[in-house]
Amino acid sequence: MQIPMSSKLNHPLPWILAMMTGGLLLVGGLTYRMATTPLTQSEIDKITVVAKRETLAVDIEASAVVEPIESVNISPKNPGRLVELRVEQGMTVKQGQILALMEHTEIKVEGKFAEANYNQAIAELEAAKVRIPSAIQQAQTRYIQSQAQLEAAKANLEQANQRIPKDITQIEAQIMSAQSRLQLAQSRVQDNAKLLDEGAITRDRYRELINAYDNALADFIELQTRLEQAKNTQNPEISQFQQEALQAQAAMAEAQIQLEERKRTAQTEIAALESAVEAAQANLEQVVIQFQDTAIRAPFDGIVTQKYATPGSFVTPTTSASSTASATSSSIIALARGLKVVAQVPEVDIAMIQKGQPVAIRADAYPNQVFKGQVVLIAPEAVVEQNVTSFEVTIALVTGQDKLLSRMNTDVTFLGQQLSDALVVPTVAIVTQDGETGVMVADEKEQPQFQAVTIGQVLEDKTQIISGLMAGERVFIDLPQEK
Repeated sequence: MQIPMSSKLNHPLPWILAMMTGGLLLVGGLTYRMATTPLTQSEIDKITVVAKRETLAVDIEASAVVEPIESVNISPKNPGRLVELRVEQGMTVKQGQILALMEHTEIKVEGKFAEANYNQAIAELEAAKVRIPSAIQQAQTRYIQSQAQLEAAKANLEQANQRIPKDITQIEAQIMSAQSRLQLAQSRVQDNAKLLDEGAITRDRYRELINAYDNALADFIELQTRLEQAKNTQNPEISQFQQEALQAQAAMAEAQIQLEERKRTAQTEIAALESAVEAAQANLEQVVIQFQDTAIRAPFDGIVTQKYATPGSFVTPTTSASSTASATSSSIIALARGLKVVAQVPEVDIAMIQKGQPVAIRADAYPNQVFKGQVVLIAPEAVVEQNVTSFEVTIALVTGQDKLLSRMNTDVTFLGQQLSDALVVPTVAIVTQDGETGVMVADEKEQPQFQAVTIGQVLEDKTQIISGLMAGERVFIDLPQEK
């Protein structure tokens, strides 16, 4: 036997107390009359019932509303004019489907400029990748040639020195020392060129090394001049070879510096061109994204519940919109996915609601059908409206997705656990005497006699008796008529 339970009767203490007050009159008056006037069996049957065992269902009823599982107002990412709307209210759409198109003429023009800039940046980079290695190769060739010229000049000078006696040893020693200083200064210039590129030394320090090299070179030349003067210019051949060697050495140093400088600037130039390509590509991708954003797509599978804009309207990025189809709004449409039922359960009943509990759902639009649901979420915080505290309980639809519509009003019944083999009596039979709860039972003389009992669940017009009464015992539910 299924008996729905009202929320008021789940906690029936105030209601029972009112009944018990009347029960006091029943105890006194009934006892007196029954003691003085015997009752017939037919009268006993009319005013008593037999306590019996039944199967009860503890159910809770509440009002509820059908709502979308997920709902969103669709608007563009950037403000603009709506040129095409491809859906209507009530249409079902798929995720990624184009719903509307925004005006994109200016974006297309920006895209052409961005594409042209990107192609130009790539062309400049590719040209530099060919031009710069060629320039480095030419500098490398000049450096190798200067090395060969220096070696040739040194060889000629050595041959000349073998033919000419070494008359002025001291000056020549000084020349060798000056040459060593020159080479040391040259090595320092070469070694510090890379440090300058890496930022390990300052440019002023590098210029000091160049200046030291120039001074060493000047000293070396001066000593050669002194040697020539010492020889009274009697050996023009040696003087010529020495001059050629000095020139070749200076040319080699200059070629080496130019080579290192070209390598360093080549890396910087390539890096700058690559950065320009990346910037142009990013700009192009940004314009592409802006163009793609002019096509408004569905974020999920769902149904179009409202239409807020028409082609030609200027729409701005926003998610706020009125719930009426005729309202002015900055959004384009409202999209909803799936359905759920949200019930308002009074605070006194929430303890009897559990996740996974089955629910029967009835809608006014389908009076002869009962849809199935299941509790999926109980709100952790209560809602207080007009001094009534309740909790929102979310119910997943098991059946009825194809018939129920968003915002439909429904009545739901939370199906509780069954009380098997419960001893029950009519609720009106519950009385109080001297502060005790009990019932009036018929004694062996069919006289009413108070008997204390322990009550359990109160389900509308029936009350569960936990102890104090046996099945088959008669309890009084009304006063006998006076004779």
